[in-house]
Parts: sequence; structure tokens; C-alpha cells
Amino acid sequence: MQTASNCSENEQFSRTIKLIGTDNVQLLNNSKIAVFGLGGVGSYVVEALVRAGVGSFILIDSDTICESNINRQLIALHSTLGRAKVEVEKERIMDINPKAKVETHKLFFLPENASSVDLSGCSYIVDAVDTVTAKILIIEKAHELGIPVISSMGTGNKLNPSLFRITDIYKTSVCPLARVMRYELKKRNIPHCKVLYSTEQPVKTEAPPASISFVPSAAGLLIAREVILDSIS
Repeated sequence: MQTASNCSENEQFSRTIKLIGTDNVQLLNNSKIAVFGLGGVGSYVVEALVRAGVGSFILIDSDTICESNINRQLIALHSTLGRAKVEVEKERIMDINPKAKVETHKLFFLPENASSVDLSGCSYIVDAVDTVTAKILIIEKAHELGIPVISSMGTGNKLNPSLFRITDIYKTSVCPLARVMRYELKKRNIPHCKVLYSTEQPVKTEAPPASISFVPSAAGLLIAREVILDSIS
């Protein structure tokens, strides 16, 4: 009779193997993904990646979990309020796959602390942060290191996740954040960057941006899909 632990070890990735094959699951297991931002988008990126078999993570986020996060962030629960997002996310990853390797950095990624995060061994970088300064720096670092990167544009004030698209930043439209990013990346002679953005006209609200459970989560899952398919192609 199989024990629970044996069953878990033998079967955890069996359905994924049937879909993409043993070799590709091994590729994912050997990959290291850096995820910047563990909010509504980033927490779902991580969830999908670890459940698909990604074996190593670098998590970067400066925030602690607060009550206003609960409406959209996977790791935000009443039981996790006040805790660092990187630590809660690490615990969740290890509970899903105890063999995973997780490096955490509780910081806001800026030029003055960028050297404290070694991205050189990464196979992919995910930008799921909110601020333009940090997004540009993440993309610049990825470009310098020759590491694939995907950047999430705005998901706030949106209601229709079916209008998300993944394309190059220079092919985007509608999204105000994408417009700013196009301008800034062009100034820095960065010729391309894969992004997720929405073609939906945003709902007009007062700051901070409004959000709902099914929009940033869908964005995170679409980004994870792109990372996985790029990683095994």
C-alpha cells in the first residue's frame, strides 16, 4: 500500500508529465525563476510555476500583507496579515513542493540595492511590480544579462480578463502604463520586451486603483503559461 508521502512523490507531476512530457518537466525542475512582486499578479505567477514543476525561485518584494490585499492576492489571508510576503510565499512553495529551492529578498528593487540580488543564474525573470522605476530597472538588468523577461502592465481598474494580450511592448496600445514604458525603454535603447497588457479601457476611479479577484489572477496565470512554454520550447 502506498503511503501519502510516496503517493505525493510519485504522482505530484504525473498529470503534467502526460501533457508536456518527462523531459520538459525536468527542464522546469532545473530552471530558476526570479519573480519581482508577489501581489495580485505575482502570487498567481508563482503558484502556477511551482505547481507545474519549476524547481528554484528568487522572490523579491518589500511589502507585508495587509487587509486590502485579501480581495486579490493569493497569499493574503487573515492568518497571514502583517507578515512579509516573501516569507509567506516561500512557505507556500515549500508546502507545494518540499524539494523546491527558494531565495527571498525583502526589499524594494532600486539601483542602490540591485547588486544584492544575483540574477545571473536565472533562466527567466518576471516583473510583477507596480512602479515604473523598478520595472525599468528589472528589464534593464534582464537585458544586460541576456535573460528572458516578461513584464506585467496595469491590471487595476479592469473587469475583463479575456482582453489580456501578450506581445512586445512596442506593439501595445490603450494601456497608460505601457505607453510610459514604451517611452522609457526606447530612451534606453532597449529594442524589445515581452509584456502582458490589457486592451480594455480602464474604469475611472480615484486613487489607488480598484481591483477585483479574477483579473490580476488571470494575468498571473497567463504570464506563468508564457514562462513555462518559453522554458520548454
